[in-house]
Amino acid sequence: MKQIFFFLLLSLSLFSCEKAENNFDSKVQAIMLAPKSEKSKFTQNDLASPSKPTETIEPKIIKEGNLRFETKDLQATYNQIIKNITASGGTIQSDVEGNDYESVFRKLIIRIPSQKFDVFMTNITKGVRFFDTKEITSEDVTAEYIDINARLNAKKTLENRYLELLKKATKVTEMLEIETQLSLIREEIEAKQASLNYLQNRVAFSTITIEFYKTVAQESGATVSYGTKIWTAITSGFNSLSGLFIWLLSVWPYLIITIVVLYFIRKKIKTKKS
Repeated sequence: MKQIFFFLLLSLSLFSCEKAENNFDSKVQAIMLAPKSEKSKFTQNDLASPSKPTETIEPKIIKEGNLRFETKDLQATYNQIIKNITASGGTIQSDVEGNDYESVFRKLIIRIPSQKFDVFMTNITKGVRFFDTKEITSEDVTAEYIDINARLNAKKTLENRYLELLKKATKVTEMLEIETQLSLIREEIEAKQASLNYLQNRVAFSTITIEFYKTVAQESGATVSYGTKIWTAITSGFNSLSGLFIWLLSVWPYLIITIVVLYFIRKKIKTKKS
């Protein structure tokens, strides 16, 4: 009997030890799993962050200038402007010369790299005391640039997806439908790319309009001889007479019809009186 009791006590002790050991192992495992989950979570975030890097876009600014001023020497001013254009790496887009009632002028439209805009404007305006017009504008098109670029990238991604579908297509109808969609997408890509290139060109190169003029003194105190006046009057009268003769030639059918109608009216009136 004592042996049986001793055997039961020993079995109960072994069972209690095994249960305690299992509880201890589970606690240890729980403690060890926590750092493992935290580590995996960190690794996932760490891997996800490089996939979407923060892209910094420089501000896209369009600079333009408009100048008009008087100069004493047109050629010297023109040479100075050409010298600064060459030094800045710019180009002349338009060059117009002319004169009006009181002055002769020259008008240039110039494209200058935007980074040299301020230096160029300072150099060409040296010695100018007064500006009839001086206008400098800066337009921020960063938002427009980002929008066009994002739409362009989205269209390119869509194009790649359609190309993948085209490789997997097995039916002719599916291929034709996919190619039709690809054609439309590529047209949109070309249009967006053209808009983006135009915007980039305006940002990279500033447009400057420069008009400079020289006042021409009017001749005063000049007299005209009577002979010149008489000849001018004769010439003017001859021109007027020639104009009248040409006008009569152009309306002669109407004159003939009018004369015939008046003739018959007068004849009818005479007949009634008689």
